Amino acid sequence: MTQRKKQAKKTSGRSAKILNYLLGFAIAVMIIGLIGSVIYYILVEDLPSVAALKDYRPSIASRVYDDNNELIDEFFLEDRKVIKISEVPQIVHHAFVAAEDSRFYKHRGFDMQSITRAMYKNFEAGKIVQGGSTITQQVAKLMYLSPEKKYTRKIKEAILSYRIDTYLTKEEILNLYLNQIYLGHGTYGIESASLGYFGKSAKELTLPEAALLAGMPKAPSNYSPFLHWDRAKQRQLYVLARMLEDGYISEKELKKAAAAKIRLRPVKPKDKVASYFIEHVRRYVQDKYGADVLYKEGLAIYTTLNLNMQKAARDAMEKGLSELEERGKYEHGVVQGALYSMDVKTGAIRAMVGGRDYNKSEFNRATQSRRQAGSAFKPLIYTAAFDKGMTPSSVFVDSPIVLEDPSTEDGLWKPKNFDEKFVGPITMRTALVQSRNIVTIKILQEIGIDYAASYAANMGITSPIPHNLSMALGTTGITLQELVRSYGTLANLGKKVTPYFIRKIVDRTGNVFEESKVQSEQVIDPRIAFMTTYVLQDVVESGTGRRVKSIGRPVAGKTGTTNDIRDAWFIGFTPSLITGVWVGFDLEVSLGKHEVGGRAAAPIWLYFMEKALEGTAAEAFAVPDGIIFVKVDQKTGVPVKTAEKKTIYECFLENAVPSENSNEISGGNEDIFR
Repeated sequence: MTQRKKQAKKTSGRSAKILNYLLGFAIAVMIIGLIGSVIYYILVEDLPSVAALKDYRPSIASRVYDDNNELIDEFFLEDRKVIKISEVPQIVHHAFVAAEDSRFYKHRGFDMQSITRAMYKNFEAGKIVQGGSTITQQVAKLMYLSPEKKYTRKIKEAILSYRIDTYLTKEEILNLYLNQIYLGHGTYGIESASLGYFGKSAKELTLPEAALLAGMPKAPSNYSPFLHWDRAKQRQLYVLARMLEDGYISEKELKKAAAAKIRLRPVKPKDKVASYFIEHVRRYVQDKYGADVLYKEGLAIYTTLNLNMQKAARDAMEKGLSELEERGKYEHGVVQGALYSMDVKTGAIRAMVGGRDYNKSEFNRATQSRRQAGSAFKPLIYTAAFDKGMTPSSVFVDSPIVLEDPSTEDGLWKPKNFDEKFVGPITMRTALVQSRNIVTIKILQEIGIDYAASYAANMGITSPIPHNLSMALGTTGITLQELVRSYGTLANLGKKVTPYFIRKIVDRTGNVFEESKVQSEQVIDPRIAFMTTYVLQDVVESGTGRRVKSIGRPVAGKTGTTNDIRDAWFIGFTPSLITGVWVGFDLEVSLGKHEVGGRAAAPIWLYFMEKALEGTAAEAFAVPDGIIFVKVDQKTGVPVKTAEKKTIYECFLENAVPSENSNEISGGNEDIFR
């Protein structure tokens, strides 16, 4: 073989090897590319679209306002208040960029320099100790990804960050970041944090304050100025140094900011003055609109609560119950109570106390607890009787009665008056003022059990009413809310109003979810309602409710005490405000021999109403058309012409005034007034 042929053969072989090598390399590249594509597809197939970020809707706290539009509480999973980036001072932007991502305005979502540095540190440590995340990557993680420290998550984060940076402007990304980050003590976003730490909006942040907050995202607990001031200060100085290095501030500004005294908002628990009311609101909104709307959609919930009245209610309850415990030598905090106050004309709830301490018991004794009303139920029966044609001057005989009762051992029921005495013939006015049990039973016998039960339901009692004569003694288990509503019908001249506690609910866009309107219905004759009210004023003037007479303005009301003094009540009203108070033990044991409604509950009512009505003019109860006043003998109820000592002006329907010569007696055959 010639030399030329040998050389050609050698060259041909070398070319084949090169071709084979290139072919193998190409195949390897294709395989690697294919594997890379598969891996990329696997990584990105479940990545979310970034288009939704244009319509940023973070979880926002719902806020609850009182009747004067003052903030009283909030509902949230994350305490966040959104603020536009354009409203935040530039110095705040610069502080966070310098501290978290100095090349923020230069990179495209992720920064290879930072990533390379972080990978070297992690390799050196043998574990993930540094993230090297840009602000954009933090947004991707906050909005879409879990915080787990895995390389696959970091790759996804980088891909998503690039997409975000491509889709949004730097200002839009910074807007997301500053509204989304957690800054300690339950605050999310720069606005909530500024309010939480400094008591002012982020719009008003200064350089030293901005630098302090910008130092916190790495470890909010470790750099909390409330918990670790020295660490927080060191971190602030670091941020200021970074801002100087990046050209955002001058040396002079750094020194001035470093030396500036920062005034932190005092750290103290919020005064939960209306816990039971707020929980009442929370349950309603969540049941109607769902938890997501309540906790994430930033509702503005405008309520009927009067904050000053609520504070007065809380203080009155604590004062009255403490006095009772001191009298009875009980351990402090064992006696429970409830207060419910409502606007007579509208039904707007002005104050609500559901118990002694919400932190110990969330059970609302004003709206959820059904207790025997005792004598507080009697005005409903008397009102029904007046509607049947009786008058405050009608006479019944207060005398012993024995009734069949299969539930007792001897098959008999022998009801008694509270004082275990009988006074003979007595007017209905006097019987109600003195809260005579026997007379009330006889009135109920006269008008009929079914009629009385139906009448009470019409006035506002919604709980089941036992259809027997024990109804006269208030054995019906009802809520304080029901009883207040029923008495409110009397105060409102026969109009029953529906209690309400929310005026309006508005979402974050200004859309009105609901707006309350006063709901009232004329359920009884105005004259009949006034007749009972007129008698109940005498309960305060000279009867079982005279403890509240010192309020010095027209008031009608009634005490209530149950068997064994397990429940004490006082329901009282002026022409514009009605309030009910209940006192008792949760376990339904006796409060003590003397702790009747006039002693245990009435003082709490008085303490509250004195404050609630402070500065308002005294109001007289309006007299409806068709009512006339006639001078009668206070004992017999018979009209008289002479000005004797024991006479009163009694009210009657203008066509139903008794004659001067007689007055019908019910419930006995005794001679009249021996």
